[in-house]
Amino acid sequence: MSAGALASWVAGPGAFAAEAGERKRVGLIGCGWYGKCDLLRLLQVAPVEVVALCDVDRTMLEGAADLIAGRQVSRKRPRTHADFRKMLAEKDLDLVLIATPDHWHALPAIAAMEAGADLYLQKPISVDVLEGATILSTARRLGRVVQVGTQRRSTPHLIEAKERYIDTGALGTIGHVEMCSYYHMRVRGNPPDEEPPAGLDWDFWCGPAPFRPFNRAIHPRGWRSFREYGNGILGDMCIHMLDTVRWMLDLGWPERIQSTAGSIIDPDSIANVPDTQHAVFDFGDLAAVWTHRTWGTTPDRDFPWAAVIHGDKGTLKLSVQRYEFVPFGKGETVRREVTMELDKYPEDADEKTLEKHVAPAIRGHMRNWLEAVATRGKPIADVEQGHISSASCILANIAADVLRTLAWDPETQSVRDDEAASALLARAYREPWKHPAD
Repeated sequence: MSAGALASWVAGPGAFAAEAGERKRVGLIGCGWYGKCDLLRLLQVAPVEVVALCDVDRTMLEGAADLIAGRQVSRKRPRTHADFRKMLAEKDLDLVLIATPDHWHALPAIAAMEAGADLYLQKPISVDVLEGATILSTARRLGRVVQVGTQRRSTPHLIEAKERYIDTGALGTIGHVEMCSYYHMRVRGNPPDEEPPAGLDWDFWCGPAPFRPFNRAIHPRGWRSFREYGNGILGDMCIHMLDTVRWMLDLGWPERIQSTAGSIIDPDSIANVPDTQHAVFDFGDLAAVWTHRTWGTTPDRDFPWAAVIHGDKGTLKLSVQRYEFVPFGKGETVRREVTMELDKYPEDADEKTLEKHVAPAIRGHMRNWLEAVATRGKPIADVEQGHISSASCILANIAADVLRTLAWDPETQSVRDDEAASALLARAYREPWKHPAD
């Protein structure tokens, strides 16, 4: 691709001026909340044509198709599919976005790469550790560019915080990291099971995961509260902050992982993920500690979901909304708020469920992905980094399950001297689906 064409890929709204022949053909698997958020941000920054959408919920699928037809330049309505295999069998997609529940990440991701597409894969990249390892090995074997949806790496105010206070050494010697989420995001109550709504293929929705009767607490959007389909709040929220810390401090795999968890305040909820959890990711010279509660109040109202990096010269607080640098001794606290881009992208204001403060980060993440696609380089949230952050959170859940600290061996992708814990690195698949690591 020429320098001029590359510039058009990573430009702002003016990218739509690119010639039609340069448009990448795009497909989306998973047309719910974040699938649409991601796809619409891509349309804002790149000359692409959305040609196919896939979802097992016909209501979501048709609604997404109507929305995209009204937003893309061609005004063409994407073709719709209920089965990702049929969508990918057309082999006419350059780019595929995947925003399904966690248990449906691995098989579509691998199939999309085998069908010739580069990939934007939501986090966590997998529901178990060996799925993630197989996604990584497939991407490397086929030479695919995979960007993981850990868009904190593309969040403008966090990039500034890294450059000003981490890269310059302004924090001094960093000795400890705290991460947290105090959002009340776990499903409450115990609604009855019922027949799935018309147009929803519930058996396919459950797919390779254990089958549970349909319940409105699970779908839509409640599935993160169920271990069958996700990795709980660690897989949803901790991964973002752990990945942020790893990126900022240039950390690889943790050497040891430990965790305790339980349903302390709301044990009667239908949810089966813990309402309270504590995890420690030990990187040798540095420990990053995670805490979440889905009850009570937050210790810091300005940073209810955050990472806090402590050095001997200052403390750096980080969130999706802002950062704050607090120096020790003389010096003033520095605070920066997120900069939204409603002036450049006024359509954001009317988009239902869009986290408007996150939209600039998604746009930056998409531009970075497309630049890597053009150069065949690695994006900022390359699949290997996504695997490390995803697997680390999954390992913390395993540590809580087996009630002991895990020593991780990244070379063998196994838990050292612990066959029982290593046996939990791959979940059993429900027939007829086959685990990709088998």
